[in-house]
Amino acid sequence: MNRRIIGLETEYGLASVSPSGAHLDMEAEDAAQYLFHDVLEYTRSTNTFLPNGARLYLDVGAHPEYATAECDSLTDLIANDRAGDIIYAQMAKNATQHMAEKGIDGQLHLFKNNVDSHGNSYGCHENYLVRRRRDFRARIDSLIPYFVSRQIMVGAGYLRRDEDGVSYELSQRAEHMDDAVSAASTRTRPMINTRDEPHGDAELYRRMHVIVGDSSMSEPTTLLKVGATEALLNVIEDGGRLPDMTLAKPTEAIRHISRDLSGKAVVERAQGGTISALDIQHVVYSFVTDHYTRQGWFAELDPTRQYMFDLWKRTLEGLSAGDMSAVRTEIDWVAKRDLFERYMARLGVGLDDDRIARLDLAWHDITAHGLRDKLEAAGLLRTVLDPALAQQATGIPPQTTRAKLRGDFVALAQELRHDYMADWSNLRLLTNAGAVTVLLQDPFAAVDERVDKLMEQMEHHE
Repeated sequence: MNRRIIGLETEYGLASVSPSGAHLDMEAEDAAQYLFHDVLEYTRSTNTFLPNGARLYLDVGAHPEYATAECDSLTDLIANDRAGDIIYAQMAKNATQHMAEKGIDGQLHLFKNNVDSHGNSYGCHENYLVRRRRDFRARIDSLIPYFVSRQIMVGAGYLRRDEDGVSYELSQRAEHMDDAVSAASTRTRPMINTRDEPHGDAELYRRMHVIVGDSSMSEPTTLLKVGATEALLNVIEDGGRLPDMTLAKPTEAIRHISRDLSGKAVVERAQGGTISALDIQHVVYSFVTDHYTRQGWFAELDPTRQYMFDLWKRTLEGLSAGDMSAVRTEIDWVAKRDLFERYMARLGVGLDDDRIARLDLAWHDITAHGLRDKLEAAGLLRTVLDPALAQQATGIPPQTTRAKLRGDFVALAQELRHDYMADWSNLRLLTNAGAVTVLLQDPFAAVDERVDKLMEQMEHHE
């Protein structure tokens, strides 16, 4: 199997509330400034790379965003993604103090969800480095049925409100997909964005930018979402060809599938006939596992990827049997639905009760006011990582990719208070004699003599 660089970008919802829970009369931009107060003081920017190799920034619409460092290990990816939640939760805690210093009695909440109360959608984007090929578009098109139906396994669960009342659906993003494949991202929202921006050697690589997925609170769901896609890409790049399951109307299909919790919603095929979401996922699973078996790849898998394949199998088995109890602590939409059902039974209310809406927000709240840590401690949400690994990942980058070079450079520059600039492919040290830049074209390279020299230059001019 080829090594593959993977990353996640998460946009968070931001809310400012009073101690009673009422919304504060504060513009989102002002709340974001309190959130980024310390970052601005230290870096003079709301767009910065961190010592853990990740990017922290304020996106359009005052959405805090975190992009993980480049990872070639699923364990590193889960750790670096969870580190983003830890970093932002601490920033929200610090923001409360800064607000108090200005006489504002309130606090900030950050939500790892995908739809706000006004119906605005924001994303969780997956990035997969793929080898550059002339048939890139054809390969991407063949994946659309997989991404349309993947929500039956990795949807975040969604309280949908319309004129008929409140219902529970699989996915928060499904309702907001405008196209299947497109180079646009703001004018229309495609499932896969094809803008050619590899952040590496463009002659060798492209970046597959997937924007159809929901943000995951459960570590196993994040693992399954990314790990199954990685495995599918491995097979395709090794010459495998998915059976043709082209859908007649992908954007209609993704909405239809989201509304059927059984996973067995039937959608139309472009060549005629129909196929269920579950059948699509069974085809993909068999396609991948058969190839892995023939190639002997299962013997190469680390424990995290072994667990991912086991979870993939058990999730499909649960959907086939109509019994998701075997994955109720691992799959987001199942765990959240079970929580809602327990509360509704205890309170004697329905999904339309305001207390269920507040519970939904608490589920996605990554600050100390959220539910995830409590649910994990109670065994109601399973984890993949030792919590110490996520905490460690807030300051230490993945050690096997370009992220190590960037993270070590940024950490030293900040420690020695040197002026610098960094992005995905460039490191720049700003000195009185001018700027010294190192271009990092290989995202797999964790060692580079040029970066070593750049860091030595910083230390000698301390």
